[in-house]
Amino acid sequence: MMREIHVNEITEAVAALCIIANQFLPQDVVESIRQAKDREERQLDISIMSDILANIDAAKEINVPVCQDTGMAVIFLEIGQDLHITGGLLTDAIHAGVAKGYTEGYLRCSVVGDPIERKNTGDNTPAIIHTTVTAGDKLKITVSPKGFGSENISGIKMLPPPAGREDIITAVTDIIRKAGSNPCPPMVIGVGIGGDFEYSAILAKKALCRPLDQPNKNPVYRQLEDDMLTAVNALGIGPQGFHGKTTALKVNIEYYATHIAGLPVAVNVGCYVTRHQSVTL
Repeated sequence: MMREIHVNEITEAVAALCIIANQFLPQDVVESIRQAKDREERQLDISIMSDILANIDAAKEINVPVCQDTGMAVIFLEIGQDLHITGGLLTDAIHAGVAKGYTEGYLRCSVVGDPIERKNTGDNTPAIIHTTVTAGDKLKITVSPKGFGSENISGIKMLPPPAGREDIITAVTDIIRKAGSNPCPPMVIGVGIGGDFEYSAILAKKALCRPLDQPNKNPVYRQLEDDMLTAVNALGIGPQGFHGKTTALKVNIEYYATHIAGLPVAVNVGCYVTRHQSVTL
């Protein structure tokens, strides 16, 4: 028997996730910031990190967004192939949920309907939707609001196939060096390696949704994450650009097969407000 779920349930779930994701940072991110504060040595940097933590606590206490840029809604869907969605189109349900969450949650609506004409849509739609079909009859929804202070400095490098791990680290650090303080460090860095041009970027964005206390399962990429983090923090940008020890909290890598003639490396940057919330229906 195929399990059924009505689109109204999906809309309500997406709306709730939009609000929750903007008000509450994942605990692994908060804990990483606390640990980074303890590693800082100068009073200025300690003060900056303390203010960041106070801002996170205040958002939770008074039910307001942790950042004024409540982002463009990026939605990751994992749909079981034995699930039947009834009552309408899945994409319409997702967009309706984003509109409901952003308007009823008093979140800033930042989406313009056309990149040239720049007219605000008024409800933060349309969302960006990435869909994966999985086994089973469940639907996992992850909402990741993406602010554009950090999004704007992301990039892709199409490296030649002979490039090695040092070339990959250099590609990542070059992007972060040029970014400087613009993405509100300390940042979380998502890196996508492999696939093709567009899929490496999706991998990088997915990497931002992996908990910071869960290192890569592949020991080769786990070590690469650590080495990238060391290289990025050696840049000395520091919290909010004041040259402390913590430029990045974590580097997360996701990887995929690629063509013999290429080595795509995408970097997607999250500020310290790297938000994501999930639910399984």
